[in-house]
Amino acid sequence: MKYATRLVLNYLFFSVLSFGIIIFAINKAIDYYSFITIEKRMIEKADLSEMSLREVLAQHRSSTDAQQTKQIARLALEKLKASGKEVRIYDSGKQLLGLAVDGIIINDGKPLIFEKNIEKALNGSYAYTVTEDHLLYFATPIQDQYYQNAYVYEFVEDVSYFYVMMDQIRYILFAGAGGFIVLITLSSLWIARNTTKPIKVLLGATQSFSRQEFRRVHLKRNDELGMLADGLDQMGQQLDNYIQYQKQFVSNVSHELKTPLAAIRGFSQYLYEGENENKELHKIYAHLLQESDRLTRLINELLLLSRFDKNSSGELEVEKTEITELVVQVASHMAAKAKEKNIQISIMEAEEQEKPVRGNRSEVCANVNSTLMSHAIANLVDNAIKYSDHHSQIVIETERTPSEVVIRVRDQGIGIAGDELERVQERFYRAKNANTANGSGLGLSICKEIVERFNGYIDVESQLGKGTTITIVLPQA
Repeated sequence: MKYATRLVLNYLFFSVLSFGIIIFAINKAIDYYSFITIEKRMIEKADLSEMSLREVLAQHRSSTDAQQTKQIARLALEKLKASGKEVRIYDSGKQLLGLAVDGIIINDGKPLIFEKNIEKALNGSYAYTVTEDHLLYFATPIQDQYYQNAYVYEFVEDVSYFYVMMDQIRYILFAGAGGFIVLITLSSLWIARNTTKPIKVLLGATQSFSRQEFRRVHLKRNDELGMLADGLDQMGQQLDNYIQYQKQFVSNVSHELKTPLAAIRGFSQYLYEGENENKELHKIYAHLLQESDRLTRLINELLLLSRFDKNSSGELEVEKTEITELVVQVASHMAAKAKEKNIQISIMEAEEQEKPVRGNRSEVCANVNSTLMSHAIANLVDNAIKYSDHHSQIVIETERTPSEVVIRVRDQGIGIAGDELERVQERFYRAKNANTANGSGLGLSICKEIVERFNGYIDVESQLGKGTTITIVLPQA
């Protein structure tokens, strides 16, 4: 997952989580304080009704019989019947003494009774219950002249308006939450884009540095990213100067050594051919001649690399070249060296794996410099011969895909360890088991330079003791 995507998701997650917690808390707070407000209103209403009921009781203090008690309840209902959707009066035995519905006194009615509310009221507390129909049953105690809870006054209020209002508040709240989430999403995308944009610039710079393409890095920022960009810029300049100095040094040394080395080789050749009596001296002269040749090849390779470093690919002569023909020519030139170790070189096309290429064949063409590409393929074949055992086989395979040309050189040699595959294309690097043959460590790096000049790349696959396959991939002409 990309850093920008992860940043947006994290920002959204914590924003939505925080906002969700806030919405939940606000919702609970609205419920709580709204019920507190309603409860206060009901208590105030209950207190006013209690005063009216006390007036009736005060007028009948001496009445204690049951008949008179019912009369008192009826008189109280007459006064309080309009104070609620339903009005009820109970005695201390929780018996219903009177009932009024919508301002009309009902005899022998059987209403819904919440006994727990009546019990709490007789114990001196306010009590209420809200039904699913949004009806609030509120009970309050009424004391007689002896301050005993002799009656319970209960009224019913329709509080559906309150729930409608609450639903409207929640709708506004959640609509605002949706808008907030949209705003947060857009903000997080903007923040992620502006945060990752300089990071992408720095990442592009480091990738260019890894390809030894040094360019200036600058961000118009005064924060840590700006400081990092300045540091990368300075590092890139120093690396570029160091590498250019190194390449120039190698080029100069190679040129300076070429003339004296030619003289050394000439004298070595003269001594080798002139010594016929002393076998030890003859052997020493032969070794000297061999080392002179090796140093000559090394210097020629260094000079070739130096020319690559100085020249751009646009300065090379590039033409459409038939790759299979080029491979045949290289194999023909390398046949004598392969014969010294009894190694067979076979050339095949991917479509015809069972037999060598002969007669009519499909063209496999790429835009390359035929001389340089021949040198690259010859280098790979030469390495295959050097690191293969006697009586083995080397297969050179060409393949054409819809957009690419592929050349594979497969041997049955000593192979390369897996942890060294990434480094074998570096200059002067030789695998740990490469001491079985002479080499400079430049062959594969030269091939890499040549192939990359033509917008291609090299891939290496190998197993120790089983052989190596080196693949050149080029754009199709």
